[in-house]
Amino acid sequence: MKKPVKLLLLALAAASLLLSGCVLPSSSMRMDYGGLPPIPGFADDIHDIALPGEMEWDRARSMAIKTESFHGGVWHYAGSVEAMSLKDYMINSMQDAKWKLVGEAASSDIMFAFVKPHKTCMIIISEGRFGKTGLTLYVTIDKTAAVKLNPFGEPSVKQEQEPPAF
Repeated sequence: MKKPVKLLLLALAAASLLLSGCVLPSSSMRMDYGGLPPIPGFADDIHDIALPGEMEWDRARSMAIKTESFHGGVWHYAGSVEAMSLKDYMINSMQDAKWKLVGEAASSDIMFAFVKPHKTCMIIISEGRFGKTGLTLYVTIDKTAAVKLNPFGEPSVKQEQEPPAF
């Protein structure tokens, strides 16, 4: 009676190992699309800031705000990339998206400042633990300035007034 139970357990163990390898692909497997590079991610819904596919969003360290007049926030990502490679990628992708580099500083972290009309983006790249590199984006978008409204949604174009009559 012991032998059939052992055989049944062995068969179940072998079946579960085979099924887990065939049915549940590992997270490291990637689909091959004819040698095409992975599509870069975008920061939140801001489509003019591209990120490398290796960077993963850290929801706990990120926050955003959207109002009628303002959109912005802090987005944090981490990934297994070299800091200098990430620096080159971010500078090139930002300039390709027509962002202007207006400042750079380096210490243990690397910081960049980019601007566009009515937009600013500060990027900080930092070496993390366990080979992970951190990428933090501080983004502000003044939506009212883009359509010439004041923060209250009123037209900001000053109309010429006639001088007061005396």
